[in-house]
Amino acid sequence: MNWVSPARLNAMGILGMNRRNIQLIAGHNPRRLYPLVDNKLKTKQLAAAFGIPTPTLRFVVTAQHEIREIRKKFEKIEGFAIKPAKGFGGKGILVISSFRENAFIKTSGVKLGEKDIQRHLSNIIAGLYSLAGTPDVALVEDIIQMDPLFNGYSYQGIPDIRVIVFKGYPVMAMLRLTTKASDGKANLHQGAVGLGLDIVTGKGLRALQFGRPVLVHPDTRNPLDGVNIPDWENILNLAAGCHEMTGLGYIGADIVLDKDRGPLLLELNARPGLAIQMTNGEGLLIRLRKIEAIAGKMRSTRERVACALDLFRRDQKSS
Repeated sequence: MNWVSPARLNAMGILGMNRRNIQLIAGHNPRRLYPLVDNKLKTKQLAAAFGIPTPTLRFVVTAQHEIREIRKKFEKIEGFAIKPAKGFGGKGILVISSFRENAFIKTSGVKLGEKDIQRHLSNIIAGLYSLAGTPDVALVEDIIQMDPLFNGYSYQGIPDIRVIVFKGYPVMAMLRLTTKASDGKANLHQGAVGLGLDIVTGKGLRALQFGRPVLVHPDTRNPLDGVNIPDWENILNLAAGCHEMTGLGYIGADIVLDKDRGPLLLELNARPGLAIQMTNGEGLLIRLRKIEAIAGKMRSTRERVACALDLFRRDQKSS
């Protein structure tokens, strides 16, 4: 690996962790608002109030005594996802595709018994997966029906689109593709593939897995240079609308595409990671500074998205 000096990284506009934490997270995200995004149940309730679509919530498990009779509820659902409300990094998420022959079947084909599900719920409520190890609740949602667009681009899981939103303007995006290494989860640290997306068009740019460039999906061997996300401006509008919804100035919006319902907000992150810069081949600082120069005027969500697209489109033409 070639060493790059801090001065060179700064000239490239690469946003580092310290600057992100101090200038962006601390500077634009009031701590009192963190629970709105750190708790998935609160995020869903807020999204419903603002008319932002999310995966359908079936029920919530809040106490250990509820777990004993949980099987009856699960048997009425064809497929479901169990999530800790205060989980992070994809930890604690369990996706069940079906119930057959007295067994719960994961998307990978692995069979789980009733006690396995009960144990997982118990661990969630005990706080095993929560941010601070505090007691939690378990959300049970309908599973996403993957858009056929992603056939051959993801392995035993649902890909998602991460959009970085600054002051209500979308500034950078990437597609996270599930893999065998990531256990079907769209988490880069666990081995998902990150594919940068052109913020203006939604077209794929460059892909990385574990920080290394890849040209094809590691499991399906499908080339990654043909990805082009449809209805791109509406996806950006959904992401940008999360600024009004939360009051946070710097967020990562994770969006999934359901074949029947279209774009859905999966979750929000008040501390979005920095690997998105590698998949885009460009530093975030350059774009953030451009938004700083135009932000401040009262604009609607659609106006902000249109303004950002016009700004970055002009940048592409001049480069």
